[in-house]
Amino acid sequence: MKQVYSYSQLFFCLILCWNNLKAQEKTKYLDAEQSDPVKMGWMVGSPPPADRIARFDDGSFFQFPALRWSVAHMRQLMPTINVSRGLGNSVALVTNNNKKIDDVKFVPLGETKPITWKESLQKVYADGVIVMHHGKIVYEKYFGALTPDGQHGAMSVTKSFTGTLGIMLVKEGLIDTTKVVSHYIPELKNSAFGDATVRQVMDMTTALQFSEDYADPNAEIWKFSAAGNPLPKPKDYEGPKNYYEYLPTVKKNGVHGKAFGYKTVNSDVLGWIISRVTGKTINEVLSEKIWRKLGVEQDAYYSVDAVGTPFAGGGLNLGLRDMARFGQLILNNGKLGTQQIIPKTAIDDIRKGGSKKAFAKGGYPLLKGWSYRDMWWITNNDHGAFCARGVHGQVVYIDPKADMVIVRFASNPLASNAVNDPYSLPAYDAVAKYLLTIK
Repeated sequence: MKQVYSYSQLFFCLILCWNNLKAQEKTKYLDAEQSDPVKMGWMVGSPPPADRIARFDDGSFFQFPALRWSVAHMRQLMPTINVSRGLGNSVALVTNNNKKIDDVKFVPLGETKPITWKESLQKVYADGVIVMHHGKIVYEKYFGALTPDGQHGAMSVTKSFTGTLGIMLVKEGLIDTTKVVSHYIPELKNSAFGDATVRQVMDMTTALQFSEDYADPNAEIWKFSAAGNPLPKPKDYEGPKNYYEYLPTVKKNGVHGKAFGYKTVNSDVLGWIISRVTGKTINEVLSEKIWRKLGVEQDAYYSVDAVGTPFAGGGLNLGLRDMARFGQLILNNGKLGTQQIIPKTAIDDIRKGGSKKAFAKGGYPLLKGWSYRDMWWITNNDHGAFCARGVHGQVVYIDPKADMVIVRFASNPLASNAVNDPYSLPAYDAVAKYLLTIK
């Protein structure tokens, strides 16, 4: 720990985040109603009271309960880069609210007493939820600091956007998934990625010496975060100074293709490949290929490192209604009206899933029978459901059989999806079964 603290300017926020995570493992924290950021008065006033200021430079912005305000105001705290929607008109979403969804009941995993959908939203610290059915909004609620015209951090849902762009370029012939990463990024030749195939990167079956355990202060994820931190590096810092400088340092640990290992750096390698083959930054690619065509209401944006590289593994921020549009586009096999925005073959590739055998080695006891493909989580259930998932409770859940899309932003004080899953997974299934009873 002494070595970490010697880089005080850079690592202070990381240490605070780690301490916060460790404390939350043992400490009871405020529930969703008690920690409502509007009621608590975070960042209200000119200036706000000292104990209600969320700061980026000291890491307090990501400490609970300030976190509940920050996730809906990331652009206010850090450098970002835009994903333009262009100058066209948005495509209106039809709303047909169904109040009965609030009363849908289910039994959380590991429990015996049923709760309602409405109650489950408080359990997961929901900031906003939309349920789409037959292409229409049937449920839309906002909580805390998020508003209908606001934006929220998508966290690792970003990975599924990156994976979608990747498989689109595969179908366009710009990327060959059988080629090794170093074919496209020679700078990674001597890293763990050098002899990994693009497919192994997209399905996260690369064998990397890279821990994503946020509760471990020595995990590689913190070094990656330090490299991507846009704050000025202290004079005694000798590590990588941006994402592209960090990725060549990742070491190999094992044999590629054998086991699923959820590692954020895979997404940033894919983002690098996307930028290399298109000659454009990933925010520009997302804008040109999807955002300008989807009829969204708002621009989106990515957080960036010190040299402006978008964080392809977790930096996307967007509006809830626009995330619902994206989910509906995927459900509709890439089509909006008569326009084929994403090739159907790309959606087919996502939906066929990855290796269940490899996934089973990843250590996800609540996700038995699942797989991972093109940076999407595939349930392999009888509804053919699949989803994008992000820490602290972000999700795009797509159920083709029920013709349903659920999108959610949240700010659970604990990062792991394993905290939300007992209340989320059976809830999605219950709402899907209810909607199947409606013509």
